[in-house]
Amino acid sequence: MTALSPRDWGNLALCAIALIIAACLPLSSGAYNLTIGVTIAMYTVLATSWALFSGPTHYISLATAAFFGVGAYVTGIGIQHLPYWTLLPIAGVIGAVMAALVGLATLRLSGVYFVIFTLGLAEFVRQAITWIQNISGTKGIYVLTQITEAHIYWQLLGLAALVWLLGWLIGRSRLGFALRIIGDDEQVARDSGINTARAKILLFMVPGAVAAITGAILAPRYVYLEPALAFTPMLSFQVVIMALLGGTGRLWGPLVGVIPFTFLWEGISASFPNQTTLLLGVCFLVIVYLLPKGFVGLIDAARRRMRNSEGFA
Repeated sequence: MTALSPRDWGNLALCAIALIIAACLPLSSGAYNLTIGVTIAMYTVLATSWALFSGPTHYISLATAAFFGVGAYVTGIGIQHLPYWTLLPIAGVIGAVMAALVGLATLRLSGVYFVIFTLGLAEFVRQAITWIQNISGTKGIYVLTQITEAHIYWQLLGLAALVWLLGWLIGRSRLGFALRIIGDDEQVARDSGINTARAKILLFMVPGAVAAITGAILAPRYVYLEPALAFTPMLSFQVVIMALLGGTGRLWGPLVGVIPFTFLWEGISASFPNQTTLLLGVCFLVIVYLLPKGFVGLIDAARRRMRNSEGFA
């Protein structure tokens, strides 16, 4: 870990100021703006943690909904027996262990095989919970707490800050360096003595734990939980689209994609409620073909052109 430069301290100070300003939203806005704020905060956490793994390794994971749903059910089942604040770390541990087990079984796969497995994981867990509920005679779980929308927003904002800090630390660590080599050429990484399987599993545990904690935080917002809601595959695809739209080349990249896509999706859902799945697929294709490196790529390209023009001046 290298010493912090004046630029690093400046960036940290700017992030702290932005976080304080964002935390004031529930105190100065109406219910609708707070609802949008919760949605943006949720997807910022999920997309940023997703990019921490998929950005450097180039593995496209569609398992977000599986971890999120498990975390939501931890709160739904445990709220009657344990204090709410103990359920969040429990959900995180379960999510991390689950991600480690999935990683041990699948991270030797690559390309489309890994994508298909992670997509099927959420559906498998959803069907398993549905089967258990059918046997027990229950169809869903009520999550009744005193937690308000503002409390959920502040929790998500704090979690986002922790994810950004963790991502920043990983990027400056030996693990981050090893993962960048793995992303460039995994065989070269192996020949360099890097334990590629361990590195990928360790990092895959981060989005697993974070998504589970996010689900545990959001459970009181839904009031009534059922598998179709907690494990919806739409969540996994939206997280991927937002992360790719912003770009995974920078830690702040997913946030750049989350904000515009959230407002775009609000309009699509309101105007075309029966075509959301189709339009989600269209959005994915457009981003992949027209913005392969996201907004971050456009910003970096503009910066390079400006430097080149200044050099010729």
